[in-house]
Amino acid sequence: MDTKNIYANTYPSKFHHFLSLHHPQRSKKSLFAILSLLLLLLLAYNGVSLFCLDVTKFSSSLMYAPKVENQPSIPTTRLSLLKNSRTWVLFKNGSSIHKPKQRQKQRPTVFKFLGSKARTEQFSARVKEFFDEKLSNSSCNVKFFMTWISSLESFGERELFTIESLFKSHPNGCLIIVSDSMDSRGGLQLLRPFSDKGFRVTSISPDFDYLLKNTVAESWFDRLKKGDVNPGWVSLGQNLSNLLRLALLYKFGGVYIDTDVIILKSFAPLRNSIGAQTVDVETGNWSRLNNAVMIFDQGHPLVYMFIEEFALTFNGNLWGHNGPYLVSRVVSRVKTRPGCDFNVLPPTAFYPVGWTVIRTLFVGGTANDEAHSKWLNAKLTQIRGQSFAVHLWNRQSRELKVEEGSVIGHIMQDCCVLCNSSASTF
Repeated sequence: MDTKNIYANTYPSKFHHFLSLHHPQRSKKSLFAILSLLLLLLLAYNGVSLFCLDVTKFSSSLMYAPKVENQPSIPTTRLSLLKNSRTWVLFKNGSSIHKPKQRQKQRPTVFKFLGSKARTEQFSARVKEFFDEKLSNSSCNVKFFMTWISSLESFGERELFTIESLFKSHPNGCLIIVSDSMDSRGGLQLLRPFSDKGFRVTSISPDFDYLLKNTVAESWFDRLKKGDVNPGWVSLGQNLSNLLRLALLYKFGGVYIDTDVIILKSFAPLRNSIGAQTVDVETGNWSRLNNAVMIFDQGHPLVYMFIEEFALTFNGNLWGHNGPYLVSRVVSRVKTRPGCDFNVLPPTAFYPVGWTVIRTLFVGGTANDEAHSKWLNAKLTQIRGQSFAVHLWNRQSRELKVEEGSVIGHIMQDCCVLCNSSASTF
């Protein structure tokens, strides 16, 4: 007989009392064990659920990271051209991880300005044909070039009036607008009023490879296309325009003008010339030149130096560094170099007013402001007598209205050939 039975037979009342005390305790322990097991299962289930949710959120953040709000704004051209830049994936909580950059390179958006390959390959032949007097049955006493890097729709009244003023002073001149957007049916339609009057004007898409061949800028441009040149924050199109005008003058010779320049008189007497924008008040020497108007012979050494300077010192983060400041730097170094003859014309030639006061040319005279009316008449007389052209400084004057009786109002009357431009849309 086991101990339990002996204890039960000997002390029956105490045994039953013992069972009454310990049976509920065993029940409680069993219940507690079951509850603990259920709690552990519940915690395990919640942990798995949370983990799955976190993974889902992580994956979602990774997939849509480019759309995170408040990301730094980076130009498309900069992203596609910076070969050695790192790619980072940003998350909503501000953290980031490094994502290996893919080797595939994309063609920068700005290179749409360069034109399609089929059209650019025809550039040389089209230019030569346009300037060929035998094929055109008319002479071309002055060759003009413009560049246009914007859309066709933005070629407006002011740009068209620049063409009017050109043919008013040079009825036998020739103008090529080097532009991809203007080299189109729409561009042809815009220029038709001039061609219908017998003026020689056309638009041709640029071929940079041809224009830069055998210059220092040839290798620079190759590196740019490969993504090995940092384009900087200044518009790459603007800087390519700075280079394009130099290449055109070096390759063909002639006159380059910006599309916001009104021509007042013939450029025929000018040769190998560039204009000063400002002069030193004390010495009378020029302090800054500008590249909005340039006249040079084909293959001129100074123009080659400009191209060389562009390729060797390019900086896309400084406005004007590859344009007005570039020509100023080079000319300051070659003032007395033999075999490099050129002329620096005074500001009155092309820049009779600076960009800070261009507004004054748009303001008309009033009977109540005798001082301004007197200044207006004196300035108009000076410009008509001493200036070959007037640079309008588009960045500062684009939104200005031409008031009646203003200097610009008088100049528009002097220089039109179609004479249908509206002062309100100029």
